[in-house]
Amino acid sequence: MQRKYNRQLIPFAKQLRKEMTKEERHLWYDFLRTYPVRFNRQKVFGKYILDFYCAEAKLVIELDGSQHYEDGNLEKDAERTAFLKEYDLAVIRIPNNDISKNFRGVCEYIDAAVRQSLSQKSKDF
Repeated sequence: MQRKYNRQLIPFAKQLRKEMTKEERHLWYDFLRTYPVRFNRQKVFGKYILDFYCAEAKLVIELDGSQHYEDGNLEKDAERTAFLKEYDLAVIRIPNNDISKNFRGVCEYIDAAVRQSLSQKSKDF
């Protein structure tokens, strides 16, 4: 396994926090920022920067723009997901247009994923 933290990505992650996409801003400011379980945005993890990360629920949320569906990017996303699964993290991929067209449904989906993860975690102890 690789190291969980790459210091060289920190400045880029900070820049991404300042320059969030419209969809990232919407999800962060209108849902995740005040969600009862803490999420981080633009979290450095290995050689990646995760859009949103919840350590307690071991959950990663990735918002996918159209570029994620172009040649080669699906494979890169699969590689990234496989890396994160090595750390026992669940990855949720949400297309940007779902944020715009079905925000409430996206929020309910994320809430259900967090609740399921936390309930599973409590069963493991």
